[in-house]
Amino acid sequence: MQINITTSKANKEVVSELTKKLPTIPRENVIARIALGFSLSLGRKFVPQDFNKYDSQGKEYKENVLFEADMRDYYVALICQHYGISKNDDYIPKYIKLHIDDGLERLDYLFKSNPQYTFLDFLIEYLGKGIDAIEDAPVSLDAVKNNNLHLDKTEFCGLIEIKIGYNPMTKEEIKFCLNGPLYNNQHIAVAGKSGSGKTEFAKEFLRQLVVRTQGQVNFLFLDFKGISVEDQEKMKDFFEVTQTKCINAPTEPFPLNPLTFIDTINEKNRSVGINKFVDIIAKYSNIGKVQQQTLKDATKEAFIQSNGQVPSLKQISDIVFEKMGDKRDSLTELFDRLSNDYELFSNTEKDPGKFLNKNYYLSLSGDLDSTVRFTSVFLIINYIFNIFTNLGSSNVVEGYRSMRYVLVIDEAHDLFREKKSLEILEVLLRKIRSYGVSVFLLSQGIAEYNQGNFDFSQECETAFLLPINDMANTKATNKFLGLSDKEGDKAKRNLESLKNGQAISNIKEYTKAGVFDVVQYWKEK
Repeated sequence: MQINITTSKANKEVVSELTKKLPTIPRENVIARIALGFSLSLGRKFVPQDFNKYDSQGKEYKENVLFEADMRDYYVALICQHYGISKNDDYIPKYIKLHIDDGLERLDYLFKSNPQYTFLDFLIEYLGKGIDAIEDAPVSLDAVKNNNLHLDKTEFCGLIEIKIGYNPMTKEEIKFCLNGPLYNNQHIAVAGKSGSGKTEFAKEFLRQLVVRTQGQVNFLFLDFKGISVEDQEKMKDFFEVTQTKCINAPTEPFPLNPLTFIDTINEKNRSVGINKFVDIIAKYSNIGKVQQQTLKDATKEAFIQSNGQVPSLKQISDIVFEKMGDKRDSLTELFDRLSNDYELFSNTEKDPGKFLNKNYYLSLSGDLDSTVRFTSVFLIINYIFNIFTNLGSSNVVEGYRSMRYVLVIDEAHDLFREKKSLEILEVLLRKIRSYGVSVFLLSQGIAEYNQGNFDFSQECETAFLLPINDMANTKATNKFLGLSDKEGDKAKRNLESLKNGQAISNIKEYTKAGVFDVVQYWKEK
């Protein structure tokens, strides 16, 4: 579809006069583009009956002159968005002509009505309005673009086969292919009551993952129970074998700056990223609109002061306190705890690759203030989601998805109960699956996975069910494991006989809902 248009006869002279007002840009196609954008920005919508509103006896523009090859799709996209039509719609050239003529008329009237008004005044005013519109738009949970992300993340290409248990009768090993063609995604849901063996199962799973991938697939283990000094000593062997650094918050800062997902160069991407950061803080700390604006301004200022670098939370905190003076509220209280009292995040770490190319066990003690706990967790989850999305999809080689990372969330029911978290977790599970990232959820029961409008287990291709307290809920069990009614009858019988350290599952390498002894790190090591 060629887009060759000719303005109205009356606008031919307008093109020449307006072009003279452009500072150091004598090309007449530029004013046509500005007119098109100006008309669209004012919200004017035409209908087919308007196609004859203007004659075609004025300035002629061929497609390659009007748009240039690399810009054509952007302007077509603007028309498609404005009218809700496809890029192949036959009316697109007609709409473009109408908006160019309309924009030229409006610009001509604007400048004739304001003789002292310069084109620089116009650009400052309307570009400012456009930036404000971007900043005030509802914040999407989708990833923020970062064209300047320089990250070397290892990944493993090839079969990742994990021994997940033993046949209780034959003692034969049961193996599960994490990244093979039998599964649409690599997300895993595990349910088991306290003492059932689910955490030891997860630890052994991770140990094998490190061995099978030669350490190229890294992991973050989020522990909502909090780890005691005694338990940390007991897990010392696991940490050493898997080369995992244990961070027991808040005694030690997490080696990550959660703002490093934000683009430091592209202004639009940076604005969207700052909005995303502020939205997460607002969502999990209940700060009001005025406080959100204060935080947004402080974050912008911190980026400016950092001269192209990503500022730390401490830098933002200092600016917030400077703006607030002696006044103290929930915003200053939160940042006081995030960056002063606790220092949950490193104020010196700038390289995201250091964090993602190592294994970490992050213990979030229940003694931490809940606002700080959840705000920190979702800053980390948001960071992981944005970084891997910007890295792009991982390759599928001979049917095997190349893997980069595993995010383990222990006691995930703590997050499920926090209603504000559901939306971001849903987006994470749905959209990160093609980027070589596996989300591994562990919870005490099945019911916690089903949160009304969204069932987290349904986004996990693989499910393991260890002994739980509510074993009589056949409907929930069938849904969790993706079983038919007939398979559900078998699952119910098997569940009743399950012992701690045993499970049923929906893996395709073993009898569906068949009982097996799950691997336990303390045994396998």
